[in-house]
This record gives sequence, structure tokens and C-alpha cells, in this order.
Amino acid sequence: MKVLLYPIATEKAINMIEKSNIITFMVDLRSKKQEIKKDFEDTFKVKVDRVNVEIEPKNRKRAYIRIGKQFKASDIALKLKLV
Repeated sequence: MKVLLYPIATEKAINMIEKSNIITFMVDLRSKKQEIKKDFEDTFKVKVDRVNVEIEPKNRKRAYIRIGKQFKASDIALKLKLV
């Protein structure tokens, strides 16, 4: 099962990258927070502090992933070509 589907590139998501070191991804609806954290850490080789999830009314799941202080979410956003 592929956990991380695609990054979110809305204005709110970009502001969160710059100000709060949080990157936003759409994830599989059946995925758990621990699976999201592990997949993100393995994919981008960074430490994740916290994962919050939100299920939208359109039956999609969004994950807010806070990156560890020693890493920058803006560097990951550059790799993903979001910024």
C-alpha cells in the first residue's frame, strides 16, 4: 500500500512550510499516523516530530507532517518543486 499520495501546494500549505516547518500531503485513507511517519522518514531521510491527520468531507485524508528542528521543510519542498 502506498501511503503518501501527493503533496498539497495551496497558499495555506506553502505558508505552513515557511512558518511552521510543516509539510502537507494527501495520504491513503486507510493509513495510520505511524505508517505516514515511517514512510515520510524513509522517503526523505528526515526526522518527523509529529503527524496530524484530517479526513475531508470528500472522503480524502490529509496529513500535516511537522519536520524535526534540525531539518527544514523548505528543503523538502524544493525537492518536490513546491516552492
